[in-house]
Parts: sequence; C-alpha cells; structure tokens
Amino acid sequence: MFSSAASAIAALSRRVRTLIVAALVFLVLLVLAMTLPVPYVILSPGPTYNTLGADDKGSTIIVLKGTRAKKTSGHLNMTTVLVSTQQLTVFDALSAWVQSDEVVVPRSSIYPPGESQDQVDQQNAQDFSDSQDNAIAAASCELGYRTQFGVVSVRGDGAAAGKLQPADVVKTLDGAPADSDVLLRQLLAKDAPGTKVEVGILRAGRAKTVAITLGKPVGGRSGGSIGIGVGQVCPLPFTVDLGLGNQIGGPSAGLMFALGIMDKTGKQDLTDGRFIAGTGTIDSSGSVGPIGGIQLKMIAARRAGASVFLAPAGNCADVRGAIPGGLDVVKVDTLHHAVQYLNDLEQKKPVPHC
Repeated sequence: MFSSAASAIAALSRRVRTLIVAALVFLVLLVLAMTLPVPYVILSPGPTYNTLGADDKGSTIIVLKGTRAKKTSGHLNMTTVLVSTQQLTVFDALSAWVQSDEVVVPRSSIYPPGESQDQVDQQNAQDFSDSQDNAIAAASCELGYRTQFGVVSVRGDGAAAGKLQPADVVKTLDGAPADSDVLLRQLLAKDAPGTKVEVGILRAGRAKTVAITLGKPVGGRSGGSIGIGVGQVCPLPFTVDLGLGNQIGGPSAGLMFALGIMDKTGKQDLTDGRFIAGTGTIDSSGSVGPIGGIQLKMIAARRAGASVFLAPAGNCADVRGAIPGGLDVVKVDTLHHAVQYLNDLEQKKPVPHC
C-alpha cells in the first residue's frame, strides 16, 4: 500500500513539474511575443495652434509686413495628429488599441515602402509650405483684391526658392512680356537649364527684378524651369509670412491659415470672441479638401476648448458618430462658405452640418 501511494505521489510530482515547466515556457513565450516589434504606429490627438496668436515659442504665426494687424477677439485653431516614432511592440499596440483616443495603423500607411522617414518628412514639409502659399492666394482673392497673373506656389527645391514669393505678379522674362501662362512657357522653352534669366515682377505693388538660374525642365516640357506654380492671384499691398513650418507638416492647415489671414487683415470679425478650430486642405481658388485623422483632430480641438469645428465636406463620413460632446461641427467646401457660415453662426442662422 505504501509503495502504491509513493508511486502516486511520484506521478503527481512529475505532472506538477511538467505543468510548472509548461507554464514557465508559456510565460517566456508570451513575454517574448508581447515584446516583439510590430510594423505599426500609434496616432493620437496633437497640439492645436491659434493662427491669430503665437506658437509654443512665442513667435507670431501670421506676420504682416507693410500693414498693421487688426485686433482679433477669439481663436482660429489649426489641429494636428501626433504620430509615434518609436518602435512599437505587441504590448504597445494592444494597449493603444483599447484606448478611445488612439488609433493603431500600419506603419506603411504613414511611411510608404521604399521611402525613408526623412523623405516622408521632407514631403510633409513641402506640402505644408504649399498649403501656406495656397492659403495666402485664396485669402487675398476672398478679401477682394484685383486678380492678376502671378505666382501661386514656389517649390522648395526649385530655382525660384527664396527668390520669388506667392502672389508675386509676373510681368516680364528678360524684358519680354510674360504676363500669361502661355507667354511664360514660350519664353522658358527657349532657354536651357543653367541659363540665368531676369524675371520682372510686382511685389506688394512695387516693381522688382529677380535673377534666377533656370533648373531642369519639368512635365516633359522643353527648356529650363523656374520652379513655380502660376495662375490667377490677387496680390496684397503688403506681405504675409506664415510660421510653424519647422513644427508640423502636411497640407491640412490651409483652411485655418486662410481664415486667420482674413481675420487679421479684413473688415469682418470672423470669431466674435469664440473658440473655433478646424482642418482642411485649400487650393489657390479657395476649394477645401478632405484630410486624414479628423476624428483625432476633433478630440484635440475639444480638449483645447473649441466649441465650433470646421470640417471638410469630404470628411463627413468620418465625422458622423465620432463628434465629441459640446463640439458643433460645421461642414465646409470652400473658403467663401466657411466665412459665410461663421457669420451665420454669429447671427444664430442655420448652417450645414455633417
């Protein structure tokens, strides 16, 4: 009987040892699995910036030269999304996945295969610069300044970088009339890359000649290139410098930049003391386009204190069911409509919502 009991105890001990070993192995494997790197990034609500005020370093975001900024009373905040840069583990991803204010997405959706983080950052910086140029162009026309042929945008890596500016009115190239797209292209087609040319412009109403060494041709065209986008612009009698270029990237701040310029220089008070935030791309004609991460941007806006949020019409499907409490989301498709709806809100008139 004692021999039988001893055998049973020995067998039980073996099973216990086996279970303990198995549990330890499972625990080790679980720890390894949870700490393995995964190809994902976390998106979360980022900071907001009042275009009517200053950035975190105290630098004024919209700087006017040649005129005095009008006194403003409220906020027109652009919104951002933070992207995690550290390598995520399974545990990190799972922890973020259960959070209501974080989104886990494949890293390839932010950093496409074959492109380095530096390349993506450079493109984001260029997109941000273009959005600033478009905001100036759209705001100046909405303010009612006369339409002329000129510079809509300047490529950061183009021949005109640091020499020409958005809203420069193009008049001549080497003394010959170049005040239309057709004339400018015809003249450029005759000059090879590396040729130094003199571009006659009007800037803030003053005539100026700028020397530019032509770059490589673009878009299959012959001749050299200046590195600018041209079209109809409404030049201001003063200059506008926009900040934040070294802090955020992407094109989504265009709408709020344009509204900020209008509020600081126009006759209307667009905020009436309210805290308004928003997002949306903008082109030089004032059309507002959709952006990514709008659900997180609405959270960022509400946390900052916004009561009104301007959302691109193209993002309405993303907005529905995700609006934070206390935030009035207004649907906009153009800069003109954004201005109209802000005035309507002030007068307690109905406005479109997503």
